[in-house]
Amino acid sequence: MKLTLEALQLLDAIDVRGSFAAAAEELHRVPSAVTHAVRRLEQDLGVALFAREGRRALPTAAGRALLEEGRHLLRAAGELECRVRRVATGWESELAIAVDASVDATRLFPLIAEFDRANGGTRLRLTCEVLGGGWDALATRRADLAIGASGEPPPGGGWSLRPFGALEFVFAVAPGHALAAAAEPLAPQAVARHRVIVLADTSRQLLARTAGLGSGADTLTVATADDKLAAIRAGLGVGHVPRAQAEALAAAGELVVKRLAQPMPPVARHLAWRSEHEGKALAWFVARLDTPQWRRRLLGQEKAGPARRRT
Repeated sequence: MKLTLEALQLLDAIDVRGSFAAAAEELHRVPSAVTHAVRRLEQDLGVALFAREGRRALPTAAGRALLEEGRHLLRAAGELECRVRRVATGWESELAIAVDASVDATRLFPLIAEFDRANGGTRLRLTCEVLGGGWDALATRRADLAIGASGEPPPGGGWSLRPFGALEFVFAVAPGHALAAAAEPLAPQAVARHRVIVLADTSRQLLARTAGLGSGADTLTVATADDKLAAIRAGLGVGHVPRAQAEALAAAGELVVKRLAQPMPPVARHLAWRSEHEGKALAWFVARLDTPQWRRRLLGQEKAGPARRRT
């Protein structure tokens, strides 16, 4: 057998991360080992799987076909592993948690430490998702639980939801930006003349979503919330920032919060998972996260501190 699950995981990492070097970093391997493994697999199969364009590695037609079918096998293998473990112990072998970019994932660390002391050996995997990415991660089974999934779920049903509050955004610019001294409220036409810093939706299969964008706006798309904030602070563009974060930076003189004639409404957040998922690890996290204290804490609406557990 020339194909193994390990080889499929390697190909998937190269495609998702865009290069051999980035895939090696994700898999904690040296780049030369990744290059050697791909070349060996190409020789065994007799086909080229990736073509290089500069630093990027792009799948060939054969590589794309292998990736599409291989991902079905990876998902099936992962689900089988989890199912066997759940049958035996009730605890999942792995729980994948998609954390929305608006949520400070580091605030989960105390809860993870508590979970480590309580659970039956379940591995945890955290990913950061943007806009519709949390729903996409659930729909494509890249995640078992989504924290802070934004907006409405995709159609079709099969979801279990808990409200996770709403996050309020304000419009912010750098102190030296042309809009910093402009009269308020800012009209849409005034804002449209300036570049907007936006986050890239991390959806892979569902239709990508946008937020806070006018039609035809000039944009600079970045990968993380930290990158977006840094770009705004550098004066490269304007954008919406969570209110608590923006007001703290404004008080320090690092941002200017501007009032808009058409402000962005608060964005509803959800704690979500697939309805058919049963497992002790998922139930453990849902029971603890479905509290007002944890909702406020993870959305940055209160200072980090011990969250009270429900009785």
